[in-house]
Amino acid sequence: MNSRPKYKTKQKEILLEYFETVPGQHITASDVCEYFKSHGSPIGQSTIYRHLESLVNEGILNKYVFDPNTPACFEYMGSESHKECDSCFHCKCEKCGKLIHLHCDELEEIQAHLYKEHRFKLDPLRTVFYGVCEDCMKSE
Repeated sequence: MNSRPKYKTKQKEILLEYFETVPGQHITASDVCEYFKSHGSPIGQSTIYRHLESLVNEGILNKYVFDPNTPACFEYMGSESHKECDSCFHCKCEKCGKLIHLHCDELEEIQAHLYKEHRFKLDPLRTVFYGVCEDCMKSE
């Protein structure tokens, strides 16, 4: 038997509580480390990374890796309302790096078209549109 019991440590509980306060946001491991460092919490960087991967494996967090030049980001998935949505595309600003969730019926139609006409099943959780966000366009 190789199954190890999942231990509930205080650090993991604190990390989970943090993610529950930022639903729908994309958070990097560096963001998490900075948050706990600025709040004086005694969670080490390696502990944070280990627990992030554990929470991904348990389905509590989603992990997104968009390109090799951008750090992976994590999103809390414990909310049942977000789990029900299976199509979530992303937009990434090429200027500031902001990552935006995109739930759009028209894109779901494109997804259906790709499958029906081209026999290609698109993975919306890994689909990223690159461009410039509204804030960056305003500052130009």
